[in-house]
Amino acid sequence: MAAGKRTIGLAMDYSPSSKAATRWVIENLVKAGDRIILIHVLPKGADASHKGLWKSTGSPLIPLLEFMEMNVQARYGVNPDKDVLEILQAESKSKQVEILAKIYWGDAREKLCEAVDDLKVDSVVLGCRGLGPLKRALLGSVSNYVVNNATCPVTVVRGPNGSLA
Repeated sequence: MAAGKRTIGLAMDYSPSSKAATRWVIENLVKAGDRIILIHVLPKGADASHKGLWKSTGSPLIPLLEFMEMNVQARYGVNPDKDVLEILQAESKSKQVEILAKIYWGDAREKLCEAVDDLKVDSVVLGCRGLGPLKRALLGSVSNYVVNNATCPVTVVRGPNGSLA
């Protein structure tokens, strides 16, 4: 990572594990002047009015204050956790951190790895649901896939129950 302004990708689905990843980024990684990009990946079947325009490239980058508006959330089919957004907004103000959101549609594993290259992030942080061995074998682990395929450093944060895939 280059000294100075860094771009940190934060995979976000507002689950308890992604909330834990958000707290970890704020407490351990982000510094004044950094940029955090919240990377949302919605399933292919998710309905959003603008999806057709950005199906392959994802939405444009959306500044946090704009993303917090209900009509913007509805337009993209995202239902964010208000508490998480308020924590990020406070961090943005206190550390002069730029926070943006980007939405992709498709398989989370593939789209997160594409986002790393598309957004040129210096590192990506994601939570882990803590699937057991059988579910992980059947469903696949997003965190495991990203760790093995992303072209930047990846940090996987344990969920609130302490599990790590």
